Amino acid sequence: MERTPVMEPKTLQAAIVHFANPDNCHRFLTELRWPDGRVACPICGAEKLSYLANQRRWKCYGSHPKPQFSLKTGTLFEDSPLSLDKWLVALWLIVNCKNGISSCEMARHLGITQKSAWFMNHRLRMALHLGSFDKLTGEVEADETFICVIRPIMNGDSGRT
Repeated sequence: MERTPVMEPKTLQAAIVHFANPDNCHRFLTELRWPDGRVACPICGAEKLSYLANQRRWKCYGSHPKPQFSLKTGTLFEDSPLSLDKWLVALWLIVNCKNGISSCEMARHLGITQKSAWFMNHRLRMALHLGSFDKLTGEVEADETFICVIRPIMNGDSGRT
């Protein structure tokens, strides 16, 4: 079975519209978390699972105290009351805003409190800092590039061009 690639929104408006659908959020995160398509238990690593569609959870048949887990289990989204549609748009904002984004601005875009936006900002930035996300692959395009060439100082010149 060939897997179809998951759509990645190019604009903020497209991200909000795309991730407003819970099925899109679920499919997007499932593809990111298990790219080979084989879902595994985050606690024991077992692949003998059944999907409980009405709860959007998986049930593991391994022997451990919490046999059920969701897509958020074992990720930075775990124990957060905020839904995945808010988290994924926040992630899009952090990754795509050239000069970063403040918690106040994020709160306005997502329609949440500044305190929640601050919490999301810190969790996402920590994950990016710790390298929890895979490195980008492929071609990289830069919008602006500044190159400073230093030449020998002559005749009271500052030395920069």
